[in-house]
Amino acid sequence: MIALAEESAPPAQARSTPRRRLTVGLLNNMPDAALMATERQFDELLRAAAKDVNVELRLFALPGLERGERASAQMAGRYESAEALADAGLDGLIVTGNEPRAADLDAEPYWPALTRVIDWTQAAGVATLWSCLAAHAAVLHLDGVRRRPLPAKLSGVFVSHVVSDDALILGAPEHFATPHSRQNGLVQADLTRRGYRILTGSVEAGVDAFTRRGPAPALFLQGHPEYDSDSLLREYARDVGRFLRGERPVHPMTPCGYFSAETEVALAELAEIARATPDPALMPLYAETLANAAPMRTWRASALALYRNWLDGVSRVAAGTRNSEYALRAS
Repeated sequence: MIALAEESAPPAQARSTPRRRLTVGLLNNMPDAALMATERQFDELLRAAAKDVNVELRLFALPGLERGERASAQMAGRYESAEALADAGLDGLIVTGNEPRAADLDAEPYWPALTRVIDWTQAAGVATLWSCLAAHAAVLHLDGVRRRPLPAKLSGVFVSHVVSDDALILGAPEHFATPHSRQNGLVQADLTRRGYRILTGSVEAGVDAFTRRGPAPALFLQGHPEYDSDSLLREYARDVGRFLRGERPVHPMTPCGYFSAETEVALAELAEIARATPDPALMPLYAETLANAAPMRTWRASALALYRNWLDGVSRVAAGTRNSEYALRAS
């Protein structure tokens, strides 16, 4: 359990109105290598966006996801089973994705457990934020909207335009920036046909953020506002390593709008050599170039505005009446 927005209590005579309290769950489905980083990223972002709200973050794990020994040890005593969500008294929930193994999401071994969570959010009326692949899974289960493969992996920081006037993007920067890292995408026409409301999007990255009206307020993000400044860098290095070792057939594209022009030129030169003769011995040259890259977290203001507004929405929903009698159990 992680307490966010911690601060020392002021003297009794100095207190005014009590700070609002929210309990937010994080169903962290990320692979072992990204598990702890993802937890820390959401912790830090919620802490920074909380303003006058005390946020308690509770950690949950989805049954059916295989974990290695190290990840299991890190989760022990800290993560609860997703089956405990119904009794956790949550005001809001964030659900992350997992690196896909099957061609279709509904063929993943964890699919039944994940759909029970999706159904529970609707029945219990819990405000939920679906992140990246979890967003793809949710719209597939709720409305049959399937993601589509992209010609190449989409990676980079993309500036979106605001499509709808919505409280979730109130106060956001004019240039709404978001990191994206995915092999698949949702088509705007498929979403709007099913009643989804697009909030932000760009020509390059497509749909960015969108919502769905229903029993539970739902925000869907195809991007990763929570990312650290070096998250895309580390993913790029991982994918380069896989290519050099022959584990993937195509050299990854350099993340768009992320590195300096100088770094992009250096990486392009290395990529030309690597495509001609893939060799793991090239990896130190990539590592040296990336060590000097120092990309900026240009999406920070956009991320803070979005999550601050989402927490405000969670607070409003929490003040209403929800159906708490729906049990999250397999039938």
